[in-house]
Amino acid sequence: MYYKFSGVTQKLTGSGPAAAYSPQGLRSGVPAEAPAMVFATPTKIASQAGSTLEYMGVNRVPELQRLFQKSDGIPIHLKRGVPDRLLYRTTMALTIGGALYCLVALYFAAQPNKK
Repeated sequence: MYYKFSGVTQKLTGSGPAAAYSPQGLRSGVPAEAPAMVFATPTKIASQAGSTLEYMGVNRVPELQRLFQKSDGIPIHLKRGVPDRLLYRTTMALTIGGALYCLVALYFAAQPNKK
């Protein structure tokens, strides 16, 4: 006997071999090409924008690649200076504080009730 997943009952149901070997979403009748992109165009028409299209900002990828690929012994999560150190230390303090809070809560939960 063959089984397939029923989308209505959310359970396995008995079926024929043809239905069991072509599960939902993998039918051969589905077209293989992707649909056309709806938002793949810039916000301005090319004739209005002139020779170059204007996007949101400056490409900072080469600058950041140079910064992060420099071998100066600093860990990658601290390469950008003071903001990274502040974020790292805050995260560590919250993590240690949360762990201590959990241990204290477990200690109080383990104590017998005093009546």
